[in-house]
This record gives sequence, C-alpha cells and structure tokens, in this order.
Amino acid sequence: MSTKVEATIEDLYKVEGKAELVNGEIILMSPTGILPSYAAGEIFSSLREYSKRQKYGRAVTDSAVFVVNLPHRRSFSPDAAFYVGEATGMKFFPGAPVFAVEVRSENDYGPRAEREMAKKRADYFAAGTLVVWDVDLLSEDVVQVYRATDPVAAKVYHRGEIAEAEPAVPGWTMAVDDLFPTE
Repeated sequence: MSTKVEATIEDLYKVEGKAELVNGEIILMSPTGILPSYAAGEIFSSLREYSKRQKYGRAVTDSAVFVVNLPHRRSFSPDAAFYVGEATGMKFFPGAPVFAVEVRSENDYGPRAEREMAKKRADYFAAGTLVVWDVDLLSEDVVQVYRATDPVAAKVYHRGEIAEAEPAVPGWTMAVDDLFPTE
C-alpha cells in the first residue's frame, strides 16, 4: 500500500526552474524558444514602463510564482503578469495577478492543449485574475484577450493592431507587432 504525499508551497520554493503546484503535484514547465521568450519579454518591458509611468502596480517576469487557494491549484507561474497586491520581499506573490499572459510554446497546440489552456484560464478567473492573454505567435489571431466578465468569448487582436488588457491594466496598450522580433 502506497500513500501519495501532496506537494506544498514550501516544496515549490525548492524547485529549480519554472513550476506550478496543481492537484497536489509540482508540474515542471519546459523552457521556451526564441519567439515565445521574446514576446514575453516585450510584454514585461511594456508593462514595466507603464507601471513606472503610472506609479501603479508591478510588472512581473516569467518564472515568478503567484500563490492561490483553489481546491486543485495552489500556484500560477505565467509568462508575464501585472500585480497590484502587497509586496512580499523574497517570497512568492500572495494571490493572483490582475493580468496574466500565457505565451504558447511549441507543445501548446492541439485539442488536449486547448482543453488545458481553457482550464487554466478558468482557474485564473476563479483566483481573481481580471484579464488573461493567450498569445499565439503562429496564428493570425495573435492575442486573444479573455476577461473574467466573459471568460469564454475572446477579443482577438492581429498584427497591425493595438491590444489592451482592460480593466486589469487601465489605459495600457501594446502593438501586436512588438511581440515579434525585427529581422
């Protein structure tokens, strides 16, 4: 007879690399390639400039952990985020970001991946996130903006358009073209 021991947030502090705590297990997240990394970095940079200019909130980079208290999920680690809660020094962020960005990597395609992404968006909204971006650099629908007020219907932005994250990041916008490196 074996007994499974559920992982804790304390266990997550010991993990090297990006991970989330879901269903009592630490889920390691694979590193990303050039395009997803570039896009996440550009989103973070734009949010950081907004935060400095507005003196409001915090732009958050990849690999940061947000601790939540859902029945089956204890943390998120988005590719970029915006947070307006309390500062915790060296500890993980308490609570969900108001805005979370998930940039698709090469393994984030197909029916199973779509179901997983939809479940994760639902978790974000259940935890208090207001807006989630699903960034797909291989699609014409580059940025899909989901909101807690209508979590199923996305507002879609294409290259040549300006995306937003209202109401989570008031007045902030970003050109979709900036998600792609200039060659």
